[in-house]
Amino acid sequence: MSTSRFAVLCIAAALLAGCDDRPPSPTAVRPVRAITVQQATAGEPVSATGHISAQDQASLAFRLDGRLIERKVNVGDTVKPGQVIARLESQIQQNSLRQAQANLSAAQGQLVQARNTFARQQNLLKDGFTPQSSYDQAQQAQQTAEAQMDAAKAQLRNAEEQLGYTQLVADTAGTVTAKGAEPGEVVAAGRMIVEIARQGGRDAVFDLPALALRTVPSDIVVDIALSDDPTVKTTGHVREVAPQADPTTGTFQVKVGMDNPPTAMRLGATVTGRIQLATPPGVEIPASALTETQGRPAVWVVDPATKTVSLRAVEIVRHDPSSVVVSDGLGAGEVVVTAGVQALRPSQKVRLLGSPQ
Repeated sequence: MSTSRFAVLCIAAALLAGCDDRPPSPTAVRPVRAITVQQATAGEPVSATGHISAQDQASLAFRLDGRLIERKVNVGDTVKPGQVIARLESQIQQNSLRQAQANLSAAQGQLVQARNTFARQQNLLKDGFTPQSSYDQAQQAQQTAEAQMDAAKAQLRNAEEQLGYTQLVADTAGTVTAKGAEPGEVVAAGRMIVEIARQGGRDAVFDLPALALRTVPSDIVVDIALSDDPTVKTTGHVREVAPQADPTTGTFQVKVGMDNPPTAMRLGATVTGRIQLATPPGVEIPASALTETQGRPAVWVVDPATKTVSLRAVEIVRHDPSSVVVSDGLGAGEVVVTAGVQALRPSQKVRLLGSPQ
């Protein structure tokens, strides 16, 4: 064999030896990092900032178009049922009312005349001194006058209602929280003139992300305190959850009905709501500890006695970028490998780096 051929064979053998990817011997001790699984003792506290709002609010508006000549209340005023809130210019409605009254008077006169004529024709027909046609005409005239009388009464009622619509009246007791028009403005029917927070319950209103809604039970007790004075506090329960997220913020509005709110918790005040979540199911471990076996999630568990590892399948209920929550397969006190999981083999001895936590 020539020297050059021998050199080529040696190089080939060296390359083959370098490409050997056989798994390491199970007897080799592999240094790893691990943690000791601990069961959570309490749920995570969650807090959010919101504001106080009335449970029932009403926007008062006119039913007519017109020029606003008077608004008798301002923001912060208290109103009573039946109290006049504002007035529109009513000259047109007053003219319509006078016209309707005049039409009613004319209809009443025509009805009296028609009834008298019909009564005379009725007596004449009985004695045979008038033809049947005259009697029929008198009867028809009386019926027409009665119909015109009914129409005039209806027009008068409509005119009275239209005149009444020029006054805006509170239908319940409450507090004015907003105003929508000033005297002198021409307002359209339905435009908000004042907004009233009706007397009754109060809500603490919060904007929460979808994740919070999924993790917070609806029957949980919410601790509510004033943001500027935490000593003023009360409790409440979730009363209403918006079915659709706000298109701008992506959050859902949650209304918490307050139990006996203190007087200091005024409408619009900023409050802080706090809840204590229930103990989460399962145990939480770092996401780096997760591997798989036969298509299922798994972790390497260290035997404290032999310092060897075994692969164990687990059930995952939540997966975050930095952690996972295992609902089944792990118990408190077990040691789980968190770094070096890809280089391990079943029954391989390991050396723990640092103290497991």
